[in-house]
Amino acid sequence: MIIAIPVDEGKEAVCASFGRTPYFLIHCTENGQTDVFVNPAAKAQGGAGIQSAQFVVDAGANTLITVRCGQNAADVFKAANIKIYKATGGSVDDQLRALAEGKLVELTSFHAGFHGKV
Repeated sequence: MIIAIPVDEGKEAVCASFGRTPYFLIHCTENGQTDVFVNPAAKAQGGAGIQSAQFVVDAGANTLITVRCGQNAADVFKAANIKIYKATGGSVDDQLRALAEGKLVELTSFHAGFHGKV
């Protein structure tokens, strides 16, 4: 499983913003490798959610853990068969552990997006 998580500047906590997160952490459960990438859409004038979603797809993720997600990004994930889970409080490690233990629930409610509002 390849898991993507939007992370904040410290790269240890889940960022509340999906589309404008500064970084994405990509974790492979098969080999334990974790990499952190700059989100190329973080400063986009528009369409940050869709661009960020495409970045996650291109990174090969099949799972996303996030606090919230816009409908347009969710549509990209649905088309790519990527499962979206609702992040709970705690660190990135806490989220990965909770997912492995089956404690995270799928995110089913998506907002309309912020459309240029940060």
